[in-house]
Amino acid sequence: MGEAVESPLALAKRVKEVALALGFDRAGVARAGPLPQPERLGEWLARGYAGEMAWLERRREERLDPRRVLPGARSVVAVGVVYEPASRAPAAAASGDVSRYAGGDDYHEVLGERLRALGDALEALAGRPVASRAYVDTGPLLERAWAAQAGLGWQGKNTCLIDPELGSYLFLGALLTDLELAADRPAADHCGTCRACLDACPTDAFPAPYVLDSRRCIAYTTIELRGAIPEELRAGHGDRVFGCDLCQEVCPWNGRRGRALPPDPLGLRERLEPRPEWRRPSLAWLLGLDEDAWRAATRRTALRRAKHRGLLRNALVAAGNSGDPGLAPLVRRHAEGADPLLAEHARWALARLSEGA
Repeated sequence: MGEAVESPLALAKRVKEVALALGFDRAGVARAGPLPQPERLGEWLARGYAGEMAWLERRREERLDPRRVLPGARSVVAVGVVYEPASRAPAAAASGDVSRYAGGDDYHEVLGERLRALGDALEALAGRPVASRAYVDTGPLLERAWAAQAGLGWQGKNTCLIDPELGSYLFLGALLTDLELAADRPAADHCGTCRACLDACPTDAFPAPYVLDSRRCIAYTTIELRGAIPEELRAGHGDRVFGCDLCQEVCPWNGRRGRALPPDPLGLRERLEPRPEWRRPSLAWLLGLDEDAWRAATRRTALRRAKHRGLLRNALVAAGNSGDPGLAPLVRRHAEGADPLLAEHARWALARLSEGA
């Protein structure tokens, strides 16, 4: 006789099949409960590595145990969608680098709607009412840790999740449910002695393997930081105006994947593809964006996270690093403007340009 559909093993198989049918490239299951080595989060927070991200301290206990987020949770379904990284080929004119994940439709919305659809399907699969809650970087859940527990990959020395076939350019989400599902085996760590990601970081954001000091990470300083970018980090920003992918670009596991991507029959990857204006945006265009233009250009993208002021601040730093004196008039406008944060970054950029940076 075949296995009963109601068994945790059969249900897990069906749930993962539905997840793939909904457009996810990877799906795995972990048992809901305390994460291994819970003390690591407390130590990381105590060292101040979260910077201004105070929400990571709030609801800390929920981040360590999803049963505090969804009472009665028994399983965590982790999902992933791979995306194609951007080329680092230099542009003809002074331009900024935007992390490729951010330039298309907001991944929070794209993955979130599919993950909620998966949650809705659980009741039909189980034949009973099922409680579920979906998260895509939107709540007190450590998606990368749960993806590792569910066997989607391992957290590398740069703290990104690495799938041995797809690499680390992955959008992740997690669905909590009170449905009992058979758990997958956590993936083994395959970083070995490699330290390419650690050595490549231009701002020395890794005090140790597997430990990220967010305060020095360009992804943090260009997106989450609301105040001034520390002056000693600005040269290391190079042309990056939103996020940084360098520690992923040098990862051998991303090189192993090559250019082949899984099929995308439902068009998820197409929706996440960067819009033309965000592939290599002109620094002159960015420096001239008023708030209305910024709102129009960033509509329904993850770029909204940096705010208009933050994107201008980042563009000023990139302009200072560009070595292009043609940007000086645009930079000077901000140096003479009323916003003290932008004026200070603009003066720094003008000084760099005058030095031929």
